[in-house]
Amino acid sequence: MKQIFISLLIASLFSTSVKAQMYITRNAKVTFFSKSAMENIEAANNEATSVFNAAKNEFGFVVLVKSFKFKKAQMEEHFNENYMESNKYPKAFFKGLIVDASKLKLTIDGSYPVSVKGDLTVHGVARSVEVPGTIFVSNGIVSMSAKFNVNLKDYNIKIPSTVINNVAEVIDITVNAKYEPYKKS
Repeated sequence: MKQIFISLLIASLFSTSVKAQMYITRNAKVTFFSKSAMENIEAANNEATSVFNAAKNEFGFVVLVKSFKFKKAQMEEHFNENYMESNKYPKAFFKGLIVDASKLKLTIDGSYPVSVKGDLTVHGVARSVEVPGTIFVSNGIVSMSAKFNVNLKDYNIKIPSTVINNVAEVIDITVNAKYEPYKKS
């Protein structure tokens, strides 16, 4: 199933690209952090798939919601069943374009601040977002990082009143990905 979504993501981003300008990872790390008066909640997902089409300056991510891991099993259960409804909405997606791509030089080692604008789909709701990030190039290896916030109300994620003080309304998201050149198999 995951392979089908990877193939669709690749096809949608790379339909007319030069092979040498395509990058992929199947183990991008996505973390989220909720800070509230009652407790801090953190989870990580090391199985996100991301593709980067350098020829078109496009990024795409697919995150399986059930792949987020928590320190407490009960938090993971509540996250999947009550908040994210991961059986109904099993994936989160992002597809976007680098806004300021002229700054990016993938043939030159360096750190390149960029902004990516696109659609983020979480909990079945798609919203246009602009996310600041950094693309790193070192010895031909391309990686990226980004930090941004997600307002739960924007994605119709409801927190039960009994735990409203335990979960922040705005969640901090961090994304890190190390890419490899895409090789069609």
